[in-house]
Amino acid sequence: MSKKVLMVVTNHTTISNGQKTGLWLEEFAVPYNLFKEKGYDVEVTSIRGGDVPLDPNSLEDADKPEWKKAKDILRETKKLSVDHANGADAIFLPGGHGTMFDFPDNETLQSVIQTLAEEQKVIGAVCHGPSGLVNVTYKDGTPLVNGKKVNGFTDEEEKEMQLEDHMPFMLEEMLRERGGEFIAGDKWTDFSIRDGNLVTGQNPMSSESTARKVIEALED
Repeated sequence: MSKKVLMVVTNHTTISNGQKTGLWLEEFAVPYNLFKEKGYDVEVTSIRGGDVPLDPNSLEDADKPEWKKAKDILRETKKLSVDHANGADAIFLPGGHGTMFDFPDNETLQSVIQTLAEEQKVIGAVCHGPSGLVNVTYKDGTPLVNGKKVNGFTDEEEKEMQLEDHMPFMLEEMLRERGGEFIAGDKWTDFSIRDGNLVTGQNPMSSESTARKVIEALED
């Protein structure tokens, strides 16, 4: 039987300074295509369902043939429900600044990730996608990332974008506060890390390596 991968993306459209945001296309399209190439059953959902906003800054290569098909899937997504955890072998959270606003406090997303974590399924996230992990706990209350090697968009990268004052929190700082052993690569370069069934990547450049580590975990 083929593996089932649940992908969850943001529906949030603006940062507090009015700047448009959303999903970062590369962080969805590259992993999506890699999962499909492996023959996985990929289910794409979003926090509210419907059309998925794309960060305008991520559209430079949107017309690549291999990205266009992935982009088309985002026009009408299913709303995430707790039932989406059923039968999933992995969950993958692409980033984009939009995730910082609608991932962390979404109870459905937290429930789905908790269920999969308790079942020792694979959990992957890239760039700002790990914002969906910061409030997830196991049933005993232990934070998901506690004691785990983790990565994500670094505070240094956020400050270089001059968006630190427009985020609800700083992702690296929050992952550390939750007990994660945050390991950063060089800024704006490919870096991802796997700790058992938890896979996290740093930035858009890390989309492929993060997805490949998820595949590695699924194939172990």
